[in-house]
Amino acid sequence: MTTPISRSTSVREDEGLRLPRPPGVLRRFWARHPVVADVVITILCLLLSLVPAGAITRDLPMPLAIGVAILVPAAVVGTCATMLWRRRHPLVPFVASFALEALFLFALQPIGAPVLLVSCYSLAVYRSSRAAWTGFGIAIASLAALAGALTLTGVITLQIAANAVVMSLVLGLIGTLIGVNVGERKRYLAAVIDRSRQLLVERDQQAQLAAAGERARIAREMHDIVSHSLTVIVALSEGAAATPDPVQARTAASSAAETARSALTEMRAMLGVLRADDSPLPLAPLEPTPPQETVAVAQRAGFPVTLSVTGTASISTALSHALGRIVQEGVTNAMRHAPMATSIEVRLIYASDSVIVEIVNDGVSGPVGTTGFGLRGLVERAAHSGGTITSEPVERGRWMLRAELPVSPADPADLEPKDAP
Repeated sequence: MTTPISRSTSVREDEGLRLPRPPGVLRRFWARHPVVADVVITILCLLLSLVPAGAITRDLPMPLAIGVAILVPAAVVGTCATMLWRRRHPLVPFVASFALEALFLFALQPIGAPVLLVSCYSLAVYRSSRAAWTGFGIAIASLAALAGALTLTGVITLQIAANAVVMSLVLGLIGTLIGVNVGERKRYLAAVIDRSRQLLVERDQQAQLAAAGERARIAREMHDIVSHSLTVIVALSEGAAATPDPVQARTAASSAAETARSALTEMRAMLGVLRADDSPLPLAPLEPTPPQETVAVAQRAGFPVTLSVTGTASISTALSHALGRIVQEGVTNAMRHAPMATSIEVRLIYASDSVIVEIVNDGVSGPVGTTGFGLRGLVERAAHSGGTITSEPVERGRWMLRAELPVSPADPADLEPKDAP
């Protein structure tokens, strides 16, 4: 089902495109009132065609003259009336006008109806240039064949046939040439405006997609920062409250404060992209969080986290940032969902074409959710880097988070060497 487009919607689209007003008062008036224009054209064609059509009744016997005097004006009126459909059905007035020209072959002098010029013009403008030239060629050939047959049978003279065909050829050719020129320009402008509207819609859609992507990126970063930091702070605070040793309690409280300050710094850097001033926004990703730092913070919180690195590689800052966030979120999930784990292993495996991250713990008990914001953010982050990520149980009651990210060629200025600690 086609949805109707209101005039107000069209006006809003044209305002968005900033289209100039059509030149000329009369042209704007005819463009806004096409029915009035068609009625005026129909009346002019009728007035210009009825007077010459009276020549057909000249020198005819009385009974035949009366019949022709009724038939010809009726044919002229009917043909001119089809001009009212020239925009929607341009082929109807085109066929009717050539039929009227065939009737004018019986005149004793050449007669050219202006309705033929208008119908050829309308076919070229409102259908297509190909249809106009094809229809014009077929119609002129048919008219010439009819005129030749009437000449050979002695119904009309050769002079009358030649004059009628030439007159129709000239009027039709003028109308077709003008119509082809106007029609092609009209279709070209319509295509340009339609393309401009499409670009306007695509621009708005791209802006919406960019805004949605930025919101998703900020949500991922905020979740990673807040989730990891709060998990570590809670663990350190609980440890400080549980230990009777004031030195250990003071150390745990200091570590919690340090973690909070680090998280606050990262949050300020992230929220900086939402400011409303005119200063340039940072296009590069945030400073990547090294896996060594994430492991060290978890160890200070009392969790049995170890880190092993295999191989070396030079990777881009963006990929290093993704690796740091994946390790951070994986360790945070292990700290949160496996508080009784005796081992949390973080493995980084650098190959020539990929980097593999494995985070394995042995403290998961019961079902583990797979629809949280953290795992969703990891999946989005891995997909953005062209990699894959899985989170599933493995042998001997252990749980593994595994990510594999491809190493793509990068700008040497953006490369960061990674070596084993």
